[in-house]
Amino acid sequence: MKYISTRGQAEPVDFAGACLAGLATDGGLYVPETWPQIAPATPDETYSQTAARILSAFAGDAIPSDVMLSLCEKAYGRFAHQSVAPLTQAGPGLWLMELHHGPTLAFKDVAMQIIGQLYDYLLGLSGKRMTVTCATSGDTGGAAAGAFAGSKNVSLVILHPHERVSPVQRLFMTTTGESNVLNIAIDGDFDDCQSMVKSMFADKAFASGIGLSGVNSINWARIAAQSVYYATASAQLGHRPLRFVVPSGNMGDALAGYVAARCGLLPGGLEIRCAVNENDTLARLFNTGKMTRRAAVATPSPAMDIAVPSNFERLLFEVTGRDADAVRTTYDTYAQQGEADLPEAARTRLSCTGLSAGSVNNPDTMAEMERFRQETGWLICPHTAVGMLEARRLPKSDAVATIVLATASATKFPETVKEATGEDAPLPSRCADLIARGEVFERMAADPAAVRARIAAFVS
Repeated sequence: MKYISTRGQAEPVDFAGACLAGLATDGGLYVPETWPQIAPATPDETYSQTAARILSAFAGDAIPSDVMLSLCEKAYGRFAHQSVAPLTQAGPGLWLMELHHGPTLAFKDVAMQIIGQLYDYLLGLSGKRMTVTCATSGDTGGAAAGAFAGSKNVSLVILHPHERVSPVQRLFMTTTGESNVLNIAIDGDFDDCQSMVKSMFADKAFASGIGLSGVNSINWARIAAQSVYYATASAQLGHRPLRFVVPSGNMGDALAGYVAARCGLLPGGLEIRCAVNENDTLARLFNTGKMTRRAAVATPSPAMDIAVPSNFERLLFEVTGRDADAVRTTYDTYAQQGEADLPEAARTRLSCTGLSAGSVNNPDTMAEMERFRQETGWLICPHTAVGMLEARRLPKSDAVATIVLATASATKFPETVKEATGEDAPLPSRCADLIARGEVFERMAADPAAVRARIAAFVS
């Protein structure tokens, strides 16, 4: 099983290489050289069994299947719900896929917990140590901390935008108490953090010197792991036609559904609606075929406050017919001019992928949180609310079940939930000591050179 870069100028690597590297050496993103065909999930499989079977197909001979199953059982044994990603009916033909039963109460745990196991296993084989760096708009940092804190083989560096994540999100990444974790609060937005991470990979001497790796959704293993819950959802509902509505920022979660379909895991067909907030880059991409640069704005759903959705590059690679030159030219133009038109053939194919996007504004997000509470008695996080409102707007069909991905627990956003609904959203008992732990983070300007110097000192 080999992986190639979307920009076509990096040597193919195996699963271990793609997983541990994160970003390709030419600045592109890794994708499988060919899509493996995988048998759909069955209702009698455990989540770990389904995950091991799917991840083994992506890993090839890099990891024995029995080892993969053991890694998955260890990763998902930490979840509060034995189904890991259970479906809960919210109305006629409408379901929530609850992705917040992991250690840090967000969907990022589903991928990050198994990535932590994969890194420990692969680095243990090689005897190497790596520096994992992570830009986060909220949940990825906490999930990475939950997966890598205390690791003997990994130094973890988290960059988060100062005062642009919720206090509870911040606590999950700043209270590990482990010396192998460095958390830096950047004076800027998520795109500043993500840009610095990408520039670190582009600096070959720096990246090599610290053994740099990344676990943002640019990491292929994240996408592979997230494809699993699309497969289990399809099995739970009898492989009928499904429409997934996915709260989207960097587009990794939605892309995982596309990957699941390409690999034969969604026999009922592919329909994914990306639900974005007022940072509507994805909606404009799908609806106009143009990439345009705008600064990210703050919203009640901060994990989606992203102006440059990195994983769209993987989809562009597919809809150009895997034309790496076209992908590279498009992104070079975008980097130089701040905008770029998608190739005409790609625009046509994009409309046939089964993916689309729509945006939800801030007042409507807050109103949906209260509306959903009145209808069901349940509290949802603002990101899930963006997805739920977008689901309401789509045409209804008795033949198609709609699944909204509940990407985080409402308890991670207690201030927003209180404002929208008047209700408190306390932490579950398993996280009750979080506030009492001591926070450790450093605040820095959005200065790439200074941040690199701090990281180099940390890992030395």
